[in-house]
Amino acid sequence: MLSQLRPALVLFVLFTLLLGFAYPYAVTGVSQVVFPSQANGSLIEKDGKVIGSSLIGQAFTSDKYFHGRPSATTDTDPKDPTKTVPSPYNAANSIGSNYGPTSKALMDRIKGDTEAAQKENPDTPVPVDLVTASASGLDPHISPAAARFELPRVAKARGMSADKLQELIEQNTEGRFLGLFGEPTVNVLKLNLALDAMAPVAAAPAATPAAAPVTTAAPPPSPASTAKE
Repeated sequence: MLSQLRPALVLFVLFTLLLGFAYPYAVTGVSQVVFPSQANGSLIEKDGKVIGSSLIGQAFTSDKYFHGRPSATTDTDPKDPTKTVPSPYNAANSIGSNYGPTSKALMDRIKGDTEAAQKENPDTPVPVDLVTASASGLDPHISPAAARFELPRVAKARGMSADKLQELIEQNTEGRFLGLFGEPTVNVLKLNLALDAMAPVAAAPAATPAAAPVTTAAPPPSPASTAKE
């Protein structure tokens, strides 16, 4: 029996050291050297402070900022732990709505969002990504068409020319991966940071009590915060 148990124990210890320690440490070390930004969460900083990640969207609501896609993520209701409440871009609870294409709740929500968007820009078809949530609820990107759709609202709120904003959108448009895969996208947080750099605005109060106070004209400092005015 011992002759059978010993090889099993040796292999257990060997693979524990190899796969539980050596491999993870090697991968971590290589990633820190070769891809340090991605390995540490693709964080975005402003004035030495982390204000978000390029991989996680933020819920901007001010007319002076470009808005991202709807988000179906939720969080625990502080008044009743057995229930949940909407919490856009909650990175701790990545999830879609799980509504099917025949869901009345989904259709009503899309209809309401579409009508609200059409009031901002009545002469232009509403891009589908502005009224549909991603499967993760955390998508930080919108299409260039969606950014252009929001352009008149932002230009009016900031008193800027449409041409300058159009140029800004083009500068912040990311092309297809390797020139072949996916579609061109615009990272909303990066676009809003570039917007503030071009035309700073007064700081906006955070919309959630848990958000850190905003002391600069930058977008909110956490993925769960919103920019309101």
